[in-house]
Amino acid sequence: MQRWRGYDAAPSGWGRSAITIGVFDGVHRGHQEIIGHTVKRARDLGVQSVVVTFDPHPAEVVRPGSHPAVLTEPARKAELIEALGADVLCVIPFTPEFSRLSAEQFVHDVLVEHLHAALVVVGENFRFGHKAAGDEALLTRLGRTFGFGVEDTPLIAADGTVFSSTYIRACVDAGDVAAAAAALGRAHRVEGVVIRGDGRGRELGYPTANLLCGRYTAIPADGVYAAWLVRRSQRHMAAVSIGTNPTFSGRERRVEAYVLDFDGDLYGERLALDFGARLREMRTYQGLAPLVAQIAQDVIDTRAVLS
Repeated sequence: MQRWRGYDAAPSGWGRSAITIGVFDGVHRGHQEIIGHTVKRARDLGVQSVVVTFDPHPAEVVRPGSHPAVLTEPARKAELIEALGADVLCVIPFTPEFSRLSAEQFVHDVLVEHLHAALVVVGENFRFGHKAAGDEALLTRLGRTFGFGVEDTPLIAADGTVFSSTYIRACVDAGDVAAAAAALGRAHRVEGVVIRGDGRGRELGYPTANLLCGRYTAIPADGVYAAWLVRRSQRHMAAVSIGTNPTFSGRERRVEAYVLDFDGDLYGERLALDFGARLREMRTYQGLAPLVAQIAQDVIDTRAVLS
């Protein structure tokens, strides 16, 4: 898959494209349907499939301070899109200037002049252009003018719940990683670099990897979870604690993973956690003995859940 930074990175002589457009945070089941349909239709038409997305999140530019929690880091999002068979990922820098492009300008400058659209695939709730003034009806009219087709894909839902990035963020924020996984089509992942903590886990016999995550990372609610730690393409069972360590009157919220059946130094490594299930809420213990006993039980429960 080719990766372009900006739509003007399209090479000279670029042919026609089947294009889909969106933030695609999470690359959830709804996104998979849209991108998969675009890839299929591109093959039917004998053209290239192009996924257009944006960086940073448009919300942060349009309404500073409103950046939503991020479900997938940029590199992870690119991997997931590539796995769906897209030929090109075009990441457009979402600047204040770009945000002021009218819907008509967006279509002319991006879709027609640079990407040479033969087909544009959108979701049912697609909006575009300055102040989200453009919709599918306008896109279809402009398509007739510029010679490209427009197709929409239905929203994906289960039990009356539409799968969306907003819904998945709410699930993660509530600690319902199972519901998040059902909407994503895979486990929710949190990535970070291992930094040094207080060393209490090692003193208790359960050394933990303390992850420093991105500023906007969608971190599950406080509690203890069974997760898979992904390191160098290998997976290890992990009991993960998220919270402030109330037993020790902690104030800083942390993501700490005790890796089962592992003995080694992880400091400085970038790791990922794929969350399998929430085991329990965060608790305060009166003394070390009940805390250590609970950690031992968490390890047993983690092994049972992930096995």
